[in-house]
Amino acid sequence: MFDIGFTELLLVGLVALLVLGPERLPGAVRTTGLWVGRLKRSFSNIKAEVEREIGADEIRRQLHNERILDLEREMKQSIMPPATTTGSRDAGSEPAASSPAEPASVDSRGAPPEQTPEPPRPAEPAPRPDRSPEP
Repeated sequence: MFDIGFTELLLVGLVALLVLGPERLPGAVRTTGLWVGRLKRSFSNIKAEVEREIGADEIRRQLHNERILDLEREMKQSIMPPATTTGSRDAGSEPAASSPAEPASVDSRGAPPEQTPEPPRPAEPAPRPDRSPEP
């Protein structure tokens, strides 16, 4: 930190001994050590707090960027819905319906089997115009 050698420390110690005297020198050194320790702890606490704030700001910035990317994806999906794949069927052909000549399958009671309805598909949420990104 400071470029202080052994000779400089010895000189400061001799001057302190002459000025304060042998009775008050140990108390002065102890008090000086306590104050230096308090300053070091204060600076380390301030440094840790600043590093936490910088980390929190970086996390906030990343979350904000992710929100913007999500909004951008939603806008693209609302403008151009994803293309559906038709598999082996042609785009213009429809599935073949059973002909009236074919018998419908029946259960033990002689009634046609019950059709289970497909569960409703969740609708895509429409982008809200009042939604603005948070800073």
